[in-house]
Amino acid sequence: MGLRSGIEWTEATWNPVTGCTKVSPGCKHCYAERLATRLQAMGHQAYRQGFDLTLQPQKLNLPLRWKKPHTIFVNSMSDLFHAAVPLEYIQQVFDVMGRADWHRFQVLTKRAARLRELDAALPWEPHIWMGVSVEKQAYISRIDDLRQTHAHLKFLSLEPLLGPLLNLDLHGIDWVIVGGEAGPHARPMDPQWVLEIRDQCRQAGVPFFFKQWGGTNKKKTGRLLEGQVWNEMPATSKSIPHDEPEADSEPCRDQHPQQLQLIS
Repeated sequence: MGLRSGIEWTEATWNPVTGCTKVSPGCKHCYAERLATRLQAMGHQAYRQGFDLTLQPQKLNLPLRWKKPHTIFVNSMSDLFHAAVPLEYIQQVFDVMGRADWHRFQVLTKRAARLRELDAALPWEPHIWMGVSVEKQAYISRIDDLRQTHAHLKFLSLEPLLGPLLNLDLHGIDWVIVGGEAGPHARPMDPQWVLEIRDQCRQAGVPFFFKQWGGTNKKKTGRLLEGQVWNEMPATSKSIPHDEPEADSEPCRDQHPQQLQLIS
C-alpha cells in the first residue's frame, strides 16, 4: 500500500474485486475502466482480464497484514455489489473487514437495490462505512435503499455530479461527498448544483466534502468552493495516523494515470 491514495477523501485502496459494467450515466467515462485497460497493456497480473469483472481472492487478507491503521476505500476498481459477485464472496470481504477493526473501511456502490436485498446477510460493524453514488435526480432512490440498511455510518458520493439534486432527504445520512467528472471527456458541473447541495447539508447538519471541480485538468480547476476547501468528515470519525505501511503491503491505486508506479 502506498503512503497515500490520490483520492481526496480516503488514504488507501483495496480491490478484492476488479472490473465492472455500466449501470447509469455516471459510468459513461469510468476512470477505472480506462486505468484497467492501461494496466492490462502493461501486463499487470490482476488486470489480465482487463475490465471484466474478476474476483481477486489472493487479495482478500491484505488488510489483515496492514498493521498500522488506515482509512481504506474498498473496490475503487469495481463494485462489491455487482450481480456477478456471489453473496458468499461479499461475506468473505465483510469478514476480513470485521476482523481488521483497527482500520476503517469505505464501501461505495451504485447497486443500491442489491445492497438493500443483502443487508440482513452482512455483519455490519461500526468501522465499516457504506455509501451509494448518485449522479442525477433520477437515481436518488439509491439513497432510500442505503437508508434501509443496518450500516452504522452511511454516506453519499455525488460524483460525477451531472445535474441538480434538489430537496434531498438527508435523514440518516452521515456524510456527503460532491465532485465533478475528471478526465479527457469530462462533462461540466454547474457551480450552482454544488452550492445547493452544500446548503442542504448545512441545513441538515450533515458534513460536506467537496472533492473537485474536475474537468480535463483537475489540478488546474482545483477544489475551492467560494474560496474555501471543504473537508468536513463524519462527526464520529476518529483520526487515523498517516504512518508508513508494512513492508509486505500492497501499493494503493491513484486515480492519476501518470502515477502508475503507485498502483497495485
